[in-house]
Amino acid sequence: MPSQKAYLNQSDVKKILAAADAHAEKNNWGVSIAVVDDGGHLLGFTRRDACPTISTYIAQEKAKASALGRRETKVYEDIINGGRQSFLNATAVLQGTLEGGVNIVVDGQTIGAIGVSGAKSDQDAEVAKAGIAAL
Repeated sequence: MPSQKAYLNQSDVKKILAAADAHAEKNNWGVSIAVVDDGGHLLGFTRRDACPTISTYIAQEKAKASALGRRETKVYEDIINGGRQSFLNATAVLQGTLEGGVNIVVDGQTIGAIGVSGAKSDQDAEVAKAGIAAL
């Protein structure tokens, strides 16, 4: 019998967005929050009040880069900050090279990701992880 791969359904997406939004609200952070599937396709999105307009784009790109790379976007930021400037030419992850994209892993497989933008990068990641914790 072939094994079934886990995936994000709309109930999961709503839980993730609600938990991430609640965490951002508790801390008074104006952020955009995007949830994508394992191929980087948008499944859900919310933008809080007082959020920079550009964050709508950046949050989606962070989520996409995390899903496609199967890792947190902080890894890419650390690579670039470590001096590997040529990594900036990796177009698939170029827009998602800031901390705040976190892949969602079930049974060792990335099934999607969440991207957050609008606060400090570590705060964006904190919001993302609060969303994932709802699962």
